[in-house]
Amino acid sequence: MSGAVSTSGPESLDDDISPRFTPRQALAESSRCLFCYDAPCVRACPTGIDIPGFIRRIANGHATGAAHTIMEENIFGGTCARVCPTEVLCEEKCVMNEGEQRPISIGRLQRFATDALMEEAAATKAPHPFTRAPSTGKKVAVVGAGPASLSAAHRLAMLGHEVAVFEAKPKAGGLNEYGIAAYKMVNDFARKEAKFILGIGGIKIHYGKALGRGVKLHELSVKYDAVFIGVGLGNTRDLSIAGEQLKGVGDAVDFIERLRQRKTLGAPKVGKRVVVIGGGNTAIDAAIQSKLLGADEVVMAYRRGPEQMSATGYEQQLAKSSGVVVRDWLAPKKIKGPSKGKDAGKVTAVEFVRTKLDAKGKLVETKETVTIACDMVLKAVGQTMIEETLAGLELKNGKIAVNKDFATSLKGIFAGGDCVKSGEDLTVQAVQDGKLAAHAIDRFLKG
Repeated sequence: MSGAVSTSGPESLDDDISPRFTPRQALAESSRCLFCYDAPCVRACPTGIDIPGFIRRIANGHATGAAHTIMEENIFGGTCARVCPTEVLCEEKCVMNEGEQRPISIGRLQRFATDALMEEAAATKAPHPFTRAPSTGKKVAVVGAGPASLSAAHRLAMLGHEVAVFEAKPKAGGLNEYGIAAYKMVNDFARKEAKFILGIGGIKIHYGKALGRGVKLHELSVKYDAVFIGVGLGNTRDLSIAGEQLKGVGDAVDFIERLRQRKTLGAPKVGKRVVVIGGGNTAIDAAIQSKLLGADEVVMAYRRGPEQMSATGYEQQLAKSSGVVVRDWLAPKKIKGPSKGKDAGKVTAVEFVRTKLDAKGKLVETKETVTIACDMVLKAVGQTMIEETLAGLELKNGKIAVNKDFATSLKGIFAGGDCVKSGEDLTVQAVQDGKLAAHAIDRFLKG
């Protein structure tokens, strides 16, 4: 994660894994920047933030002005400063790397600035830093209240449109609120950021309204001048192996959500020996937090090698330093549990088969099996769309098909974020999708 102090793991669920800079630290770090022309770090940022520009403002003692520069392109600058894998994006392209120096801690500087602006706005009740254009009289429905949707809603409101957001859950924020490890989003930050974003006005959220349950796409398209879908991915993938029904087997996404809402729901119970299956950030978050909850042993098993993991090297090292045992080249074949006795119907082990790459680079199974004893299994092997809610929309590879303007196969309906993307899912990319889709919708509404 961006500018992390170290790769040592968190000490508690609410331990801030990458504390923000003090003013003195921010001044010292910003003074290292060369303020490059046509900076490669900007080209590496999916939202195109003027990185040298905002760092220069910090160096000049104007943190809130730096935050405005950031949020002009990325209204979720605060979240992205915390969870964006900047070590493989902007910081990897920093020219300081070429001189074998440490890259500028862009993410931590971004957090310093955005936190300063949001805290000043909350303390002074100052007007929202972004103003709305004159009303266009147009109404846009936004489905979902995650990063893509709220990014679109905020930009649409700036452009003068009235926005109605329909969200299935009782809180806004999507994965920021429900799906990211607590130690990355401490002090109720997701809620505060959503409140800040909505502060621009012209946006009303209707909670408890899910697509296909309380909200129907064709009804929205009739009532509103345009629709944006940013529902993310609703279904968690199954392993499709024997034993998934055993007690103690669950989804990592649900586990993390329960942890994030533990103040109202209570913390989930964790086993003594936990196996997490998967190689992405969700698997890492679930594994580390299982350890923090008191598990004696946590094993994270992945069917390929560390180079193929979607979790970055930093995240992998964070897991290991937190006491998680990472086992590569293991594919799950069977979840075991006795049918009789005191442990009947409970998970007691997972059987894996060793894998390898053949001469053509294809993943193949060997004949060797490995059994890992456990009393809890968390599945983190990805998510899929709830396709039955998208009747009438063209799909591609299980996602909503869109053109370069994020327009779907139905006129006036647009989509962005994880529900349209194949491959790696990043918060920063979802934010960019929402922003670009908002401008496309604006052009559509203007004919």
